Amino acid sequence: MRKIAHRVIILAKEGGSVIKSMTGYGRSQMIINGRDILVEIRSVNHRYYEYNSRIPRAYNYIDEKLKALLKTGISRGKVDVSVTISNIEGRDTEVAVNKGVAEGYINALRGVADELCIADDLTLSNLIRLPDVFIVQKTPDNEDEVWCDVSKVAEEALERFVAMRETEGEKMRLDVLEKADFILEMVGRVEELSPQTVVNYREKLYKKLSEILESKDIDQQRILTEAAIFSEKIAVDEETVRLRSHISQLRELVNSNESIGRKLDFIVQEMNREVNTIGSKAQDLNITKLVVDMKAELEKIREQIQNIE
Repeated sequence: MRKIAHRVIILAKEGGSVIKSMTGYGRSQMIINGRDILVEIRSVNHRYYEYNSRIPRAYNYIDEKLKALLKTGISRGKVDVSVTISNIEGRDTEVAVNKGVAEGYINALRGVADELCIADDLTLSNLIRLPDVFIVQKTPDNEDEVWCDVSKVAEEALERFVAMRETEGEKMRLDVLEKADFILEMVGRVEELSPQTVVNYREKLYKKLSEILESKDIDQQRILTEAAIFSEKIAVDEETVRLRSHISQLRELVNSNESIGRKLDFIVQEMNREVNTIGSKAQDLNITKLVVDMKAELEKIREQIQNIE
């Protein structure tokens, strides 16, 4: 495999964080060795690497090599590649003399000339005007040469394709980070509200238990203990700690060089689980509103990462 395709990946790693969109387009056209070659690559999001090609039937032998070449720069996505190969006029033809036909014409004409006592003025210019003296046939392709030419064009198209994916991916990276920062801010507000929520719940529960049991002899310490136990059930400290950890992991991933689409999807699922738990435990309208905001941002992140390679 040529170095050009691998250079696409090496440069990406040297350049730091590179998120790639699974949507991309790359095109290249060159005239090489008398062939006008056009390669176009398109892709949309897909869970795996799915390759489809449109190649002239006469050149089907390059299909597997082309598939392997594109895979050096594409790990996920539904990829459609189109290859057009046009030979410059006369480049793929070979002209030969049909010696048997020519000899037959000569013998027949000279025989008639002798029989009719006509002067023999047969020349080459007369002969070439006669039908089927020349044979025009297609020159057999040198398969290695054809692949060498096509691969040069395909590598350039792949570089442009990857560059477009990276440009779109950078926009997605910044957007995901912005939304992660917003969620982190919401987590901080939840942490500010949560302690007072627990206190309010404990006081409310204690008051209710006291009213119910006011006509009986009651153990005040037991009521306080039970109130504390129940109030702890609505505390969300553990959930916010885990949520902060997931956000940190998300930030590390989007700033890394690896293929991250599937990992991000898992982290977002975990973040969503923690947010749902906070929503189910919270006994405060303000926290409920924050939960709604966080879930909305998580859904936007989920939509973005569906298109990350």
